[in-house]
Amino acid sequence: MEPLLEDYVSPDDLKKFEELYHNQLKHGNLTSKTQFEYAWCLIRSHYPADIRRGVVLLEDLFTHGDDNAKRDYLFYLGVGNTKLKEYNTALRYVKNFLSVEPANRQAQELEAYIKSRMRKEGLMGMAIVGGAAIALGGLVGLGVALSKK
Repeated sequence: MEPLLEDYVSPDDLKKFEELYHNQLKHGNLTSKTQFEYAWCLIRSHYPADIRRGVVLLEDLFTHGDDNAKRDYLFYLGVGNTKLKEYNTALRYVKNFLSVEPANRQAQELEAYIKSRMRKEGLMGMAIVGGAAIALGGLVGLGVALSKK
């Protein structure tokens, strides 16, 4: 899992996808694909502000984007929040993903990585108490979103 979390975007790729995103946005023809590609580049940045922007774009896509790509949005929301060390939020996204696709190995590895980091940083207890209510709400929302497919 660490290679995925330590994969960084090249400045040239970030610039290319940023220009495409802003050009489409300016002309009112922004596609989910372009927004996703730009968000993925931002999540692979070295800078937390970029990663946060990528997370915001993915959250928007999860709410308004292509229903067939929701699983990808969930997974990369987990990755982005993990990189930001927002482990409770990352775990919620990964658990929601796994509730739909429990055998997904990459998501299982991400979940194990997040739990390991939480244990290391002493956050597991807070995640269990605070995350239970959040996870339940997220599952209900995910179920509603996926039932519209």
